[in-house]
Amino acid sequence: MEDKKINVLYIDDEINNITSFKAAFRRAFTIFTAESAEEARKIVETEEIHVILSDQRMPKETGIEFFKSIIPTHPEPIRVLITGYTDINAVIDAINVGQVYKYLSKPWNEEEVKTCIINSHEVFELRRNNKALTEKLMEANTKLEFLARQNLLS
Repeated sequence: MEDKKINVLYIDDEINNITSFKAAFRRAFTIFTAESAEEARKIVETEEIHVILSDQRMPKETGIEFFKSIIPTHPEPIRVLITGYTDINAVIDAINVGQVYKYLSKPWNEEEVKTCIINSHEVFELRRNNKALTEKLMEANTKLEFLARQNLLS
């Protein structure tokens, strides 16, 4: 697998964190960044994003609120929450409301984040392949039902 094909969106209201993230991972992945949930929403609308990593505590909209808001229109990207605060309610909400795949703490460990992105992309691809196979199976099933009806009528 070639890592460059993994499109990662990193959302954080602190520009220093964005700069550090880009510097750490730009060679391994295609990186998109946003300083707010609103800016991130625009990126998700125009780019195929595989993995989204979002800071939890941001002005106007938390990471969980952002994840929840994109689920109806963009359920495919794998969501990872990053925060410097240990808040068990945020973890519970992340899983239950934002459908978060993983929860990472700040300051993040570069190898841990890289492994998380790679694993998240594997889940993304598995889900995509599963969906395609399910659609093919349903199509084949419809054709078989048609053929069975034709045999019953003749």
